[in-house]
Amino acid sequence: MRTLKYREALNEGLVQAMEADPSIFVMGVGVDDPKGIFGTTLGAFQAFGSSRVFDTPLSENTLTGACIGSALSGMRPVLVHARVDFIPLTLDQLVNNAAKWRYMSDGKCKVPMTVRGIVGRGWGQGAQHAQSLQSMFAHIPGLKVVMPVTPEDAKGLLIASIQEDCPVIVLEHRSLFEREGPVPQDPYTTPLGKAIIKRSGSDATIIAASFMVIEALEAADKLAKEDIDVEVIDLRTICPLDEETIFQSVRKTGRLVIADTGFKNCGISAEISARVAESQFSSLKSGIRRVTLPDLPAPTSWSLEALYYPNIDDITAAVKDTLKTPDSKDEASDTNDVLPQGPIDKEFQGPF
Repeated sequence: MRTLKYREALNEGLVQAMEADPSIFVMGVGVDDPKGIFGTTLGAFQAFGSSRVFDTPLSENTLTGACIGSALSGMRPVLVHARVDFIPLTLDQLVNNAAKWRYMSDGKCKVPMTVRGIVGRGWGQGAQHAQSLQSMFAHIPGLKVVMPVTPEDAKGLLIASIQEDCPVIVLEHRSLFEREGPVPQDPYTTPLGKAIIKRSGSDATIIAASFMVIEALEAADKLAKEDIDVEVIDLRTICPLDEETIFQSVRKTGRLVIADTGFKNCGISAEISARVAESQFSSLKSGIRRVTLPDLPAPTSWSLEALYYPNIDDITAAVKDTLKTPDSKDEASDTNDVLPQGPIDKEFQGPF
């Protein structure tokens, strides 16, 4: 199978979806820019022009309302927000309109719209430009939330989201755009609400979302050198959660670590912990461990970022803690022994 970068897979998926359905259009700040939101909208603009891919003013709530209106009228809008941090400006429209119309109309009114947002650590962007707010959206009945990790899932989940008859939030981590992986050339969909086991194991389960899947797999490789066999699950969809895949793994391993790019308080890790404790408590051999952002705004300096963002060592420590190995800690470490010099994304070229 050929290999594409994550951003190339998104670009191809969008073009193929628009070729198949003339009701799809794309709008957002910078979608027709020469860089095209990391290149993810360039192909669509080149193929369909400004009539179906067009730039917009910075008026998030108004733009979301316009997309809801067009969706209610039979169109399938794709609204691109280069920064998830400003989607909260649209919450009135998302929460009180997009998520509600299908229910209030007894299914007669559908809102088939897709909202793309970029999350995660950048290059010292600080508190207002580096957030992962997935749990905020997952909390709202009527909204679906997906977080693709691989290029293959990026394409498949995007096409599937656009085809949904309800609003879907697609959250793409900034550090994934240049990652490569196999991607089928023909159009396809990846089912929403279905997690995937990325690595089988028997000693402990790591459930991860977004970029933390990459960290979890590397932590699993590191632990394997110490004869610790870890299962890694990529959630792919944050809402709805694939409970059965989660529960089956917990029943098998009896130990659970949850790694999320978001905050710990009221986050996805808290929701999964609660569901496992409610239904699979008897299967647990130790307490659940969570590896998340601290409940603090993101810092700007590179040195403080290294302390703020969890990494492979934190996941490794959390797994060992569930196993009670001799060098385990009471809690996963919140710091690194050696601070990296510079940002995580040294090759970043902007504009967002």
